[in-house]
Amino acid sequence: MPFQSLRRSLWTVCALAAMSLAFAARAAAPSPSPADTPARATVVELRIDGEIEPILAEYIVNGIAAAERDHAHLILITLNTPGGLDSSMRSIVQAILRSPVPVAAYVSPTGSRAASAGFFVLLSADIAAMSPGTDTGAASPIMIIGGQPVQIDETLHKKIVNEATAYLRSYVSQRGRNTDLAATAVTDAKAFSQQEALDGKLIDLAASSPEDLLAKLDGRSITRFDGTVVRLALANPAIVSREMNARERFLSRVVQPDAFFILLIAGALGLYIEFTHPGMFAPGVIGGIALVLALFAMHMLPVNFAGLLLIVLSMALFVLEAKFPTHGVLGVGGVIAMILGALMLIRSPLTGGGVSLWTALGVAVPFAAIVVILMRLVLRSRTWKPSTGKEELIGKEGEVTEAVEAAAGTGMVRVHGELWRAASARENIPRGARVRVKSVEGLLLEVEAMKPPQS
Repeated sequence: MPFQSLRRSLWTVCALAAMSLAFAARAAAPSPSPADTPARATVVELRIDGEIEPILAEYIVNGIAAAERDHAHLILITLNTPGGLDSSMRSIVQAILRSPVPVAAYVSPTGSRAASAGFFVLLSADIAAMSPGTDTGAASPIMIIGGQPVQIDETLHKKIVNEATAYLRSYVSQRGRNTDLAATAVTDAKAFSQQEALDGKLIDLAASSPEDLLAKLDGRSITRFDGTVVRLALANPAIVSREMNARERFLSRVVQPDAFFILLIAGALGLYIEFTHPGMFAPGVIGGIALVLALFAMHMLPVNFAGLLLIVLSMALFVLEAKFPTHGVLGVGGVIAMILGALMLIRSPLTGGGVSLWTALGVAVPFAAIVVILMRLVLRSRTWKPSTGKEELIGKEGEVTEAVEAAAGTGMVRVHGELWRAASARENIPRGARVRVKSVEGLLLEVEAMKPPQS
């Protein structure tokens, strides 16, 4: 028995030892590191679709910063733009040149363009690519005042063109592209098709789709702006589209021409209602907020001051129509002035975009009706007698319940079912007679006897 107990103990010890060695060996074995596991490349996609303005520039700059934080392998910016503001374009270019993540700019889809400021953005990227059937170039700067292009002094024009050309050359040469041909897009407003840009070494390659572009870039070595060489590994990439956040979407809607016009008119109407009907509060609050948003959009958009003056004139005509019997002449003139002002209010020489005709009609006609009706009610109310207070009693009829004696100056009358002390300056009025109130002094009514109708 002792021998069997000893044997069982030895088996138990051996089993425990074997288990301990197995766990130790498993713990000592090297675990697979992320470097040993093939990682899927991440491509962050950003979109420039429309005019390049401050909100869009903020979206692109923030998107590049987010891609850096997420350790993306490539940033893909798709372009379809007629151009935009110089300051916004430079913000985007600076973010691209400073980006630690390689950036590919791609004019897509077919039929798109990267004109004017878009040309600067396209050539600033590490990789410049275009879809078949697209174009780029026509990057001569335009001076805009009051929403319209203007002619400027020849010397000043040369300074602007030369500075823009030098800015373009400063990074196009670093990218190894054709600086002389690129400069003609600024100096001569020259534009290039996809094939012309490829043959002229303005872009690096052509691709029919984003997937085709990424496939062609896989394994390609590129030289970054700082001179370092990076080899792209984009096999089976995961494309992550970054959309505008809620704030950027809201502000981008506000700076649309139609939205700006509606906010401007809604703000003016809200304040008008508040001033003509004090104490309503809601129209004043809504109108104030709408006007502040309109001022924000006005700061972003090329506003034509002639259009703005026409809108102000239309409001004045609506008020005059309510005040004077012109049989609708001033009202019709106000509607026409507001529609013309809306159509002239925003006019970009880059896109020709502005307030649509249907928006102008849909806002001008109801606005005219509301303003004229409200103004007539205000003017009519000035002729109404007060419906509350002591003043309401003047001119009302009553019945004498206690004789009113002129000498004593006292008596009682019933007016509106209420008893009042009454006095008469000229005559005695017997009980039961009908009287009319002439004036009110405190709690005393001055009355006069009503003449009986003559037969």
